[in-house]
Amino acid sequence: MKVASHQWAILSKSIFCIALGTVLFAPCFRAEAQQPVKIYRLGFLSGGTLSALKTTIEPFRQGLRDLGYIEGKNLTIEYRAAEGKFEQMPEIIAELIGLGVNVIVTSGMPAVIAAKKATSTIPIVTANADNLVEAGVVTSLAHPGGNVTGLTRVDADFSAKRLELLKESFSKLSRVAVLSYGTMGGDQEELHEIQSAGRKLAIAIQPFPTPDPGQFLAAFDEMKKKRSDAVIFLASSYTQIYREQLIELAMKNRIPSMCSNSTWVDSGCVLAYGPKLSEMYRRATTYIDKILKGTKPADLPVERPTQFELVINLKTARQIGLTIPPNVLARADRVIK
Repeated sequence: MKVASHQWAILSKSIFCIALGTVLFAPCFRAEAQQPVKIYRLGFLSGGTLSALKTTIEPFRQGLRDLGYIEGKNLTIEYRAAEGKFEQMPEIIAELIGLGVNVIVTSGMPAVIAAKKATSTIPIVTANADNLVEAGVVTSLAHPGGNVTGLTRVDADFSAKRLELLKESFSKLSRVAVLSYGTMGGDQEELHEIQSAGRKLAIAIQPFPTPDPGQFLAAFDEMKKKRSDAVIFLASSYTQIYREQLIELAMKNRIPSMCSNSTWVDSGCVLAYGPKLSEMYRRATTYIDKILKGTKPADLPVERPTQFELVINLKTARQIGLTIPPNVLARADRVIK
């Protein structure tokens, strides 16, 4: 009986110690469990409109989700667009900086240039911009230096291919209009490459610089007078804003159009060849992830696009009385019927 009492005393003491330990350490466990989740804040800036990016923003958001960044949980994204009013960029960027964003994500050359001028400390990731080296935004692709990195496309590199595709699609092609803002460095570089390709293909290139949208109607009237067989719209935040108006004018005048990406074809452009923008925006999220984990933008080499696509709007072609050859259709990554 004494042994049983002694064992009960030991057991009671053990139970007391366990209970005491639970009481003492429970606040520690609760404190650890209740550690606040760090919420990162991104500023997303476009020189154009956000509606024009509807097919690329979702891949961008999905890329972030795949990396563990969930909006409303550990991530907030502040979306802003200048809608072509580039003079408002400094004010918009100042607002984003005032919100304490950890990274500024830019779309388009005007946005990344404006962001670079506004801050030299906040990391900037460009998801889609023209020649960053030529613009002086980065020192080199391998060693960007400063606070800017991301993805760059050089549309001049694809200019000859776009003209070749037009020639293959419309064998009687002899005169091609090129509509652009006109004075941007990227526009000049791309026009030069198109002219070089035109000489090799025996195609006359007709430049139409239109820095004022009020000039669009007159430009298309002039194309008709010059008997332009097709029109190439050069890619920029400016032309992107007015893409629906430009495509409508091309269709009204029954002029085949070549554009830079699938967004234009979705709006009615006949052909588009260039980098796959959805992939570029998704790739941009890997830069954001590395920066938020401590890597400096200066140590992240700038990437060029690795995926390209040919997209054809067969519906538009038929509406303006065109037939796309089977060999061109067979090479398309996507055809809108």
